[in-house]
Amino acid sequence: MQIASWVVRQAATPMGLETRDEHPATGEVIVEVAGCGVCHTDLGFFYDGVPTRRPFPLTLGHEISGRVVEAGEGASEWLGRVVVVPAVLPCGECDACRAGRGQVCPRQIFPGSDVHGGFGSHVRVPARGLCPVPDLADRGRNPLGLDLAALAVVADAVSTPYQAIIRNEVRPGDVAVFVGAGGIGGFGVQIAAALGAGVVAIDVNDARLDAMARHGASLTLNATGTDAKQLRRQVRAFADDRGAPTWRTHIFETSGTTAGQMTAFGLLGHGSQLSVVGYTPKSIEVRFSNLMAFDATARGNWGCLPEHYPAVVDLVLQGRVALEPFIERRALATINDVFADVHAGRATRRIILIPER
Repeated sequence: MQIASWVVRQAATPMGLETRDEHPATGEVIVEVAGCGVCHTDLGFFYDGVPTRRPFPLTLGHEISGRVVEAGEGASEWLGRVVVVPAVLPCGECDACRAGRGQVCPRQIFPGSDVHGGFGSHVRVPARGLCPVPDLADRGRNPLGLDLAALAVVADAVSTPYQAIIRNEVRPGDVAVFVGAGGIGGFGVQIAAALGAGVVAIDVNDARLDAMARHGASLTLNATGTDAKQLRRQVRAFADDRGAPTWRTHIFETSGTTAGQMTAFGLLGHGSQLSVVGYTPKSIEVRFSNLMAFDATARGNWGCLPEHYPAVVDLVLQGRVALEPFIERRALATINDVFADVHAGRATRRIILIPER
């Protein structure tokens, strides 16, 4: 099959539309892309020198939804099926995968880093781990009438905070604090609220905080001009009002900034849990001994295991996590302008690029 995709040949230089022939190997499929979301990880690869595992030239894009149009040997059952492609596809066979640690699978496939990604007409990926999407025409399953392109953001922006929340074992009545309320943080706010937590959203952007107040956050705090002690007192008062001790407080760093990471670490209390979901290549300086003194826990979160995706899709289709207020569709042909807009902070929503047919 001939595939047309936008290829990065040199960092921070315009991508060009190129064609290539692709054929699915055993256990692989070719997915006709319905939509591919633009993630800040893509910007890191493109602008900031974050290395991809496969060197350029490369097509980026790892938030993919679409329809399987070709299948290799052993994957024929996927033909014609509508799917979300997980951003991280573990092999399912290595020691890490068998131990339930597919996040660190050494043979995992990350579209747009290990292989060509979704900013194109089609993408070739392993069939293992694909998430089937129910019939979107069935209003019983899809009462909001979401289209397949909208579900592209499930591949990372929604599923990644879901895994972080599940791994932290957030329960009804717990407090979940998100430092960074855009993108993955905004979806994380909604997921935690849907699971019954009292949610605090911290950001430096009032518009994002206003949106979170309408979509799950019981308390919003603008960190601009507020010192760490003030933020800590406000979060602690919120938790106290809800009868949630510090050991039932879960902090999620979703800003991907040095300031956000320092803020999140400073919110730790006795027995608190910190999950680092956002990424920045820059270093920060913290007093690491706080983890010892508070008997607190800090952990990273890489992507989301494929087995969690059906539950995430259900949350979205049930309307418990809203997508439409937070996404914007643009033509794939505008990709260079879109990257420039997102990099400059001119985009206020998660942009999904739609291939031309």
